[in-house]
Amino acid sequence: MSKPLFPDIVVNGTTLSAADIAAEAQNHHAPKGKPGLAWRKAARALAIRQLLLESAAAQGVKATPRELAPGKVETAQDAQIRALLEMALTPDPVEDSALRAAYDRNRDACRAPSLYQPAHILFAADPRDTAGREKARLRAQAALETLRDAPKRFSEIARSESDCGSRDAGGELGQMSSGDTVPEFEAAMRDMQVGQIKDEVVETRYGLHVLRMDARADGDILPFEAVRPRLAEAAEKAAWTRAAHDFAAALLNDADIVGIDLIKAA
Repeated sequence: MSKPLFPDIVVNGTTLSAADIAAEAQNHHAPKGKPGLAWRKAARALAIRQLLLESAAAQGVKATPRELAPGKVETAQDAQIRALLEMALTPDPVEDSALRAAYDRNRDACRAPSLYQPAHILFAADPRDTAGREKARLRAQAALETLRDAPKRFSEIARSESDCGSRDAGGELGQMSSGDTVPEFEAAMRDMQVGQIKDEVVETRYGLHVLRMDARADGDILPFEAVRPRLAEAAEKAAWTRAAHDFAAALLNDADIVGIDLIKAA
């Protein structure tokens, strides 16, 4: 009899069923056509959870579930794992010199919000509608080709073809700041100069956009003291993540696991 493609695994004598691992795999990304990668990630996640619960029980860790959001409370097991990690982890301290070095390495990431004044022509299409998306792409490409030869027709085309309410203003969207729109649209704006019609169609979850930049004002680089709290928070989270990863790796290394090599799955 051949072995099942995705078997059960056994962690310190406790069986984690293939069905439970498959259910968990839905929460883990993997490239299309490589379900085994998501399964390995899921198996590792469930094994670590089991080992954390075993460790918490062995150390007699007790915890009261916390409210995470209105109407949403931790499970008893999640609370126990949280309490264990709070007790067991000692993240590396965040040094001011490291924060200053991070600031100096990437000052452009420490700017005040930029201001943009774009205009667009939207050809709406749901990302799940493959045929509709392709029709929208062809319409957007045709509009862009026209504008390469006749850029002054932007407002005219926006009024006649755009699927956005801004068509009544010739596609003008008014002043926008960093964070006001979806990341893919903002990324396109960041690369544009004033007066430019982007030379390729911009694709977002809303559809295909032909984009023009009418004005922009890049935010000034903020002084170190102004961004220090944000840098410190990011550094503390990174230090905690490293400590948690090392703690989990040690648990896996000491565990008796049958069915998969979860050290290599790390």
